[in-house]
Amino acid sequence: MIQPQHAAMPPAPTLPQGPHALTAADVLAELQVTEQDGLSAEAVRARRQQFGPNRITTRRAVSAVRLLLHQLASPVVYLLGAAAALALYFGELEEGSAIVVVLAINTLIGFVTELKAVRSIEALRALGGRTARVRRGANVHLVPADELVPGDIVLLDAGDAVSADMRLVRASGLATDESTLTGESVAVDKKPQPVARDARLSDRTSMLFKGTAVTRGSGVGVVVATGLATELGQVTQLVLEAHAGSSPLERKLARLSTQLVWATLAVAAAIAVVGLRVHDDPFLIVEAAIALAVAAIPEGLPIVATFALARGMWRMARKNALIERLSAVETLGATTVILTDKTGTLTENRMTVRRLCVPAGEVDLGDAALPSRAEDRQIKALLRVAILCNDAHLDHVDDLGTGDPMEIALLRAGLVAGLTRRSEMQQQRLVRQFAFDTSVRMMATVHEQGDGFLVAVKGAPEAVIAAATRIIADHGDAILTDALRNDWLARADRLARGGLRVLGFAMKTDGKADGEPYHDLVLIGLVALEDPARADVPQAIGDCRRAGIRVIMVTGDHAVTASSIGRAVGLVDKEAAVIEGRNIARVIDADPAALHNIRIFARVSPAEKLALVKAYQDIGEIVAMTGDGVNDAPALRHADIGVAMGRRGTDVARQAAAMILLDDAFPTIVNAIRQGRIIFGNIRRFVIYLLSCNLSEVMVVGLAVLSALPLPLLPLQILYLNLVTDVFPAFALAMGEGESDILQRPPRDPKEAILGPPQWFAIIAQGATLTAGTFAAIALALALQLDTRQSVTVSFLTLAFAQLWHVFNMRSLQGRFVFNEVTRNRWLWAALALCSTLLAAPPYLPPMAELLDLAPPTASMWGIVVASSLLPLVVTQVAMAAISRRHAR
Repeated sequence: MIQPQHAAMPPAPTLPQGPHALTAADVLAELQVTEQDGLSAEAVRARRQQFGPNRITTRRAVSAVRLLLHQLASPVVYLLGAAAALALYFGELEEGSAIVVVLAINTLIGFVTELKAVRSIEALRALGGRTARVRRGANVHLVPADELVPGDIVLLDAGDAVSADMRLVRASGLATDESTLTGESVAVDKKPQPVARDARLSDRTSMLFKGTAVTRGSGVGVVVATGLATELGQVTQLVLEAHAGSSPLERKLARLSTQLVWATLAVAAAIAVVGLRVHDDPFLIVEAAIALAVAAIPEGLPIVATFALARGMWRMARKNALIERLSAVETLGATTVILTDKTGTLTENRMTVRRLCVPAGEVDLGDAALPSRAEDRQIKALLRVAILCNDAHLDHVDDLGTGDPMEIALLRAGLVAGLTRRSEMQQQRLVRQFAFDTSVRMMATVHEQGDGFLVAVKGAPEAVIAAATRIIADHGDAILTDALRNDWLARADRLARGGLRVLGFAMKTDGKADGEPYHDLVLIGLVALEDPARADVPQAIGDCRRAGIRVIMVTGDHAVTASSIGRAVGLVDKEAAVIEGRNIARVIDADPAALHNIRIFARVSPAEKLALVKAYQDIGEIVAMTGDGVNDAPALRHADIGVAMGRRGTDVARQAAAMILLDDAFPTIVNAIRQGRIIFGNIRRFVIYLLSCNLSEVMVVGLAVLSALPLPLLPLQILYLNLVTDVFPAFALAMGEGESDILQRPPRDPKEAILGPPQWFAIIAQGATLTAGTFAAIALALALQLDTRQSVTVSFLTLAFAQLWHVFNMRSLQGRFVFNEVTRNRWLWAALALCSTLLAAPPYLPPMAELLDLAPPTASMWGIVVASSLLPLVVTQVAMAAISRRHAR
């Protein structure tokens, strides 16, 4: 009996050897895939398991061991270690052990905090992963680039990053930047024809390589290698990035910490020398000097700064602003000018076809007019060319589609009229494509039609009208006279003045597929599309004005369209002037200061965008620049803050930018600026808090030693005090939500230091008031004839609680006394509750009381502590109120 035969699974494919020397058809055959269908879902799963993810590790994750060693490589650790060794040398086993415990806790807090911050930043970077357009199961999908597998059919356009090694199948004017791989700065033209097997990497024009970028044109490629099997993967060591660099703000804080180390070491040494002359216990004085040095060094600064930056970046990410460079966080708060694109940033980027213009008349698509007119010859010809000369993909009217929003809108209009791209392409097979060329401002596709070829063209109305010599008529074609040409230009201008985006469409038949596509065209008509202004933009622009930030529209669109949108979003009034790109150089050369009064630039080229960025920077502005195209990369890189579009932005633009808008919305930029200001304010706030608290400890002990008084604070008490008050309140201040009126203040000077003269004055004055409150408590304790241990307990608790209440002095001068950015911080109240418990409990716990040499406070002692610790708060608040009134006058 003959057994039924089961279809055998095809053997697993192997990567083609020398694909650059094979024809595209041979490579497709070896990879068991067709260009029209792509891989099936089953094949993708099997190949992902066979070849692994398309991933090269380009950023080494910071290891936990490395972070732990980083905590130990600190002057604070060295000083604490010296104090512990000194205690053990003098036989103080209990005290030496306590210092080691403090050292361990300090290290643990720093390690856990920095580990969390670093992992947060690493996770943020994962949000910016690239995607690729692939054809799978005969449909086009947008998939993460690291999910590409050998055999995937990838569709590429100008600005796309090449995410795997590919063999070109089709190309139209395609060129790539391979400088990251070959070092050649000149773009390389690509074509599908095979090359010699022994061709050098730079001569393999039939290949696209991972890590390169498409600079112009479009094409289709089949993936032949992924991950470490790519050319880039084989030289991974050349592109491995070092650990993420610190921001300028972090470097400033690290430099400040280093300077304070040497300054406090000198002060501690001086106090030790004087103390040894007036005190009998050399161990106590030397250890007190070391403890003072530890107290004065704000070891928490770098840790809390990293924590504040990481938390700020996550806040921005939750509001759709992905920070690519840490330096952008602090620069955001200093931004004075935003050069913003129009489409998708000020508008919704939700293109809809509103009007069709053909010689026979116009159709308004605001109602159900299109289906009833769909059979009109001219309307049908216009829509047919619109969906043939198109790179987007849309299967159903209600789908989102993939591709350019304008082209998706054209496909949607075709579907409403009963025309589908798939059926039209089957009837008129695509044989060649001319990608959009900025020099002629048109694109074209060539299709088989009977014995000849149909050339479908779309582009800027003036370009298409200029290239046309005839116009479609009721029966055949007619001559496009100068009068008709001017009439159609006037129609395009009228539509654009109404705030519509206008495209021109033309066609011709040709006997050959490789002829000149933009000569002797037959004009079919115009399509007007609408991209309405975003409803939330006017409020955001108003916020910018109040924040001292000028918003300037820089668009490639027509002046009338830009002006219409500018009025809709409240950027300009009716009388505002619009400067076109061709006049920018003349304005800059004649009077650069005139740029202050211009709000809209239209018909601007990428080179002119770069010139604008430089011009504004030359007159002292801090410039944030938005962009989405491959040609925007130079301007994005040169701007103080380059902002790329996350949805419609090209990979090249994203790589050049410091920030990516995940929703492409202008209000997101404003929110990011607000967060940048908050982060800088929080960091300045906790730096002032830490330094003023540490200065008070130095002054209390230093003045006591110099005055030959008993030490009001013992070394272990200082260490314990720092462990409590230097950690939790500082972290809570870093979590602040900022002042409610932070966007109603002018931008800060980017050269402004974290600590300028006003801040140093505040640190010294506030440290002095904390010191005065502590000495007031000591005086009262002596007046009540408390013993030495009780007096030390009073001074310790007074300074400790005075430092806790001191957080309320961290409000801004403009803030109210009760309701302000500090009192609204719920994390701060939790920190105060925890710290109060940690400070009040030790005197009542015998082991802790014995270790810290504290006595249980009586009611009178608590009275002194409460009154004396509140005194610095009252004095400082009165002084702040007086300064605020003087500024108001």
